[in-house]
Amino acid sequence: MAYDGTDFRGWQVQPGQTTVQGELQEALGRVTGESPLPQGSGRTDAGVHALAQVASFPLAARIPPENLLRALNRTLPESIRVLSARHVPEGFHARHSTTAKTYEYRVFAERPTENLPRLICPPFLARYVYSFPWPLSLAALNEAAALFIGTYDFRSFAATDPDETSRGGANVVGETNAASDAVEDEEGEPQKSAVRTIFGSAWHKQQTADGMLLIYLVRGSGFLHHMVRNLVGTMLDVGRGYTPASAVPGMIAARARAAAGPTAPARGLFLHSVEYPE
Repeated sequence: MAYDGTDFRGWQVQPGQTTVQGELQEALGRVTGESPLPQGSGRTDAGVHALAQVASFPLAARIPPENLLRALNRTLPESIRVLSARHVPEGFHARHSTTAKTYEYRVFAERPTENLPRLICPPFLARYVYSFPWPLSLAALNEAAALFIGTYDFRSFAATDPDETSRGGANVVGETNAASDAVEDEEGEPQKSAVRTIFGSAWHKQQTADGMLLIYLVRGSGFLHHMVRNLVGTMLDVGRGYTPASAVPGMIAARARAAAGPTAPARGLFLHSVEYPE
């Protein structure tokens, strides 16, 4: 599935709120007369988008996958599209069966260089990028990004405030959370360990008709709550010269949220892709 998360209170069903999971469940009910709760590959927060979310569910109706795809897209809101559908083995689970995930974060460079005048982020793009007001060094961003590759305790980059309001995506750059022993995974579930493995972490430029985008791609075994947004906020501080890249290993070693940088806004984040065993 792909969706524009701007107008949703995230993936997970919440009473009285419009969510992606809730919309999909209701659409299944209208199409099949059944209402299984779709299990997503990961919970996305309010305002976060997806290029390829995966959801699984049992269904008794013998409807061919291609017919189900067409029927769901006719009844789902236009901000949610089902891209493909298939039968999977009995033991498959969209979240528990994952082997890796990739997230993408998009930054609109208001000042691509010191010497150019500031660019204005177009309103048609603003829902999907973090419009950043300071010049950024791509080399510095990638120097910092490379330091996250490997297996580490990422507690310094995990949201530790269990308050539901912050879990809804209200945090922005400038936020800091108090250090705590408790961390959450993407599902908001408490975790005893904050150890995760990052397989790839890099930035690249993309020139568009509207200006320059800086795009971050990170692939890992799994992520903690707000982890990608906290990595991005930290790297943006490095890219604008506020923090040296050499400070990153110390942030990781501190295992305290206050040691790392701010939380980047939700609107620039996309669930890019999810991987499963062959």
